[in-house]
Amino acid sequence: MNNNINKVNPKSLLHSKWTKVDIKNKEKHFIITLVKFDEDQKLVECIIEAVMTKSEYSIDWRELKDINKWGIGWQ
Repeated sequence: MNNNINKVNPKSLLHSKWTKVDIKNKEKHFIITLVKFDEDQKLVECIIEAVMTKSEYSIDWRELKDINKWGIGWQ
């Protein structure tokens, strides 16, 4: 079992909370605000919003698996 990755389930991403490891512009805490799936239930779009600035970013959801970039929950 690989403990060097966050376990991420695309089906449970919506409204999940994340902490960015490399903080820029005081943007540390984020929440997933949009998740879109295609007709085959493949995740095609994921929007993450910074809590402090309300800035929204399109993100490849697979990046959230990288513990060097993201932590699960708000830490």
